[in-house]
Amino acid sequence: MNLLKNIAVSVALASMAMVSSTAFAGKAEEAKVREAADATISKIEEALSLVEKGADKAAILAPIGEARQSQKEFRYEQTERNRQYANNQLKAAREAIDKGEMQPAEAALRDALKILKEMKVTYDAAH
Repeated sequence: MNLLKNIAVSVALASMAMVSSTAFAGKAEEAKVREAADATISKIEEALSLVEKGADKAAILAPIGEARQSQKEFRYEQTERNRQYANNQLKAAREAIDKGEMQPAEAALRDALKILKEMKVTYDAAH
């Protein structure tokens, strides 16, 4: 009888540990995605600010590159197509800056920023 009791307690403890570790992993993943979203948005805003100030190419391209890297972590199945479109806009902005065309670069950055902010709203609403 004691053996059955010990087995039941062990199974109960093991199942609670599995549930709590899964819940913890989910919260950690959500925090990682939110952090990536915030980082991406802030880097695009920084790039826009530099474009408006007339900074040099290298200074503008640095936050765009960082935004492109951090947006890779901002993944959510329902907004994946939008993330890809925003990434395409960041590429277009980089290419325009390389050519010295600041107007199209600014428009592409604004479009990417708008998309990413909408994605963040969608993600926050679901989590």
